[in-house]
Amino acid sequence: MKRPAVSFLGAFLLVFGGAQLAVAEPASPTTAGKPLINEEFGVPVFPYDITDRPYDVVGDVHAGVRKATIFSKAPSQAKIYRELWERAKKMGADAVVKAQYGDPHITALSWGSTSATGVAVKFKDQPAPAAAGN
Repeated sequence: MKRPAVSFLGAFLLVFGGAQLAVAEPASPTTAGKPLINEEFGVPVFPYDITDRPYDVVGDVHAGVRKATIFSKAPSQAKIYRELWERAKKMGADAVVKAQYGDPHITALSWGSTSATGVAVKFKDQPAPAAAGN
């Protein structure tokens, strides 16, 4: 007699627990009004243009990331994106789009410098929906 009660309880939790999980799905950052973050690098820097949110261009952002010594590794994409974001943040931007960078090259002051560019943008505020019945 205990076995059917346990089975019924398990089936009940499975049915209603699964329905609750489907409802508790988080909203995407673009629809919730939260800032966009490039999940791979943890900063709002993207190699492409953002077309689903209107924005104003703050300006072009340029960064150079250097190796410390000849034996150091070349700057990673994450380090380059972080540097672009630091400079764009100082300009008052919400994100960087169209981020590009080249291969490291030796300069007079560095064993390997990587130049990066992007466009700093500030997202426009989404208008509040009109109240129904007014």
